[in-house]
Amino acid sequence: MPASPAPVAVVIATRNRGTELLGTLARLRALHEQPPIVVVDNGSTDGTAELVRENYPGVQVVGLRRNQGGAARTVGAHLVDSPYVAFSDDDSWWAPGALSRAVELLERHPRLAVVAARVLVGPDERLDPVCREMALSPLPSAADLPGPSVLGFIACGAVVRRAAFLEVGGFDIRLGVGGEEELLAVDLAARGWGLAYVEEVVAHHHPSPSRDPSARRRVQVRNALWSAWLRRRLGGAARQTAHLAALAVHQPGAWSGMLLALVGLPWVLRERRPVPRELEAELRTLAD
Repeated sequence: MPASPAPVAVVIATRNRGTELLGTLARLRALHEQPPIVVVDNGSTDGTAELVRENYPGVQVVGLRRNQGGAARTVGAHLVDSPYVAFSDDDSWWAPGALSRAVELLERHPRLAVVAARVLVGPDERLDPVCREMALSPLPSAADLPGPSVLGFIACGAVVRRAAFLEVGGFDIRLGVGGEEELLAVDLAARGWGLAYVEEVVAHHHPSPSRDPSARRRVQVRNALWSAWLRRRLGGAARQTAHLAALAVHQPGAWSGMLLALVGLPWVLRERRPVPRELEAELRTLAD
């Protein structure tokens, strides 16, 4: 008989961070769960794929011809046969025991689609501010979820139910990297899936020094607008647009993110699919 698939696989999307990625792989390979690992290389030009193959022949490497951003994770999720997928970035990894605990929770809670982990940042292990917000989520608690209900997560600190993730199409290739989680979270909730923040599931994130914060901010603003225009009802979309416009006055680069969003307005309007009123009310609660 063929061997049963591992309960959880790790998928890593990377681009031009070969040396950092090797450090992440060393930590993941040391986990007692020994999850299968798939690295999806977003068209790197620094020899990342070859570096991984040379140093970790047991890691599956998929080379993409062009940068697909966060959608590279979707490519990886299609390739594994595990029922659950844990996402890492080339500068993030899972704490010992975190994956086993996430699997236990996903097995116990059949409506749960995303375990949003507690993400500790840097050598001093600061709590990511997004996690603080999730821990204090104002959404009504759900008896069939293992933690506070949320409508967002940090991609490098998420374990997903593969079937649910693929059911809604995974990460949209047009969103790149930076706030791409919001649209996916809303689409899962619209299908009746639950997302929960679970503090006992821990991921570590040491942000790469090669990141461009201003470029990331532009993409985050653009994606926040696209998510609102694609899924929020008219009142909610208008409020989110006004909120981001007000923030842009004080945040350099945010205006260019709004201009980027306008460029995509034709396809956004074609694919607009407003969420049910109940979900819109929850999204408004989070914004208040």
